[in-house]
Amino acid sequence: MTPLALALVLAAAVCHATWNLVAKKAGGGNAFVLIGSLQVSVLWAPLVLWVGVQAVGTWGPAEWAILAGSALVHVLYFRCLLHGYAVSDLTVVYPVARGSGPLLSCIGAVLVLGEAVSLVGALGALAVVSGVFLIAGGPGLWRSAHDPAQRQRVRRGLAWGALTGAFIALYTLLDGYAVKVMLISPILVDYVGNVLRIPVMLPFALRDRAGFMQACRTQWRPALVVAVLGPLSYVMVLYAMRMAPLSHVAPAREVSMLFAALLGGTLLGEGDRWLRLAGAAAIAAGVVALALG
Repeated sequence: MTPLALALVLAAAVCHATWNLVAKKAGGGNAFVLIGSLQVSVLWAPLVLWVGVQAVGTWGPAEWAILAGSALVHVLYFRCLLHGYAVSDLTVVYPVARGSGPLLSCIGAVLVLGEAVSLVGALGALAVVSGVFLIAGGPGLWRSAHDPAQRQRVRRGLAWGALTGAFIALYTLLDGYAVKVMLISPILVDYVGNVLRIPVMLPFALRDRAGFMQACRTQWRPALVVAVLGPLSYVMVLYAMRMAPLSHVAPAREVSMLFAALLGGTLLGEGDRWLRLAGAAAIAAGVVALALG
């Protein structure tokens, strides 16, 4: 991975951790996501018009199809994650999703994009995935799974977390193909995907119109932070994908878990301090290996 690509991934990780902490504190649901998407469509429109108005005119069915597919997968990822949180525990779903996503992305990059992964790079990817698992709680995921009811919740969390991770890998591959092979601007990939997500999210958010209007009044400020930092972080990741193998960038971006722990204590609980420190060390070592590999 080139120094510039690594710098982009690290900067994106800080932005990603920041907006996730803001979104988590806001406690928003479908309405929050729709508000943020609407804000993105307005805030980023001038830049999109500047860099891409001519490019869009040259797109054919293939370009629109891959961007529409990416938008749909992003929505499915979000809905799957929320459902996993509803039927299981965040401490099960989140680490499984964030750990399996980059691992599946690496496998997909090798099989679909024909990337070659060195031994050092492969070990780095595994170190990052392991570090995410440790920061999220590690073996603690199983401590409360002795009674049948809790064991069932853990199993549901594993299933939905793995499915969420599969969607993460799928949209990573789609977007990586769009920027690396089709040479679509990362800014356009993120913006068009966001705009196409609005009509998909609209029915979910407007089921409760009074609730949506209340969310507009109370959550527009945190949504604005997400609308600025969310696209910024992902656009930087997409530019990094242009410069470096997707199989390196996908796991390296999970260093955001480390920044989230530094900024907010940890997304998944305050216990197991030494376990989280070991996870942080594993992520750091993995990112160094990916940069060298």
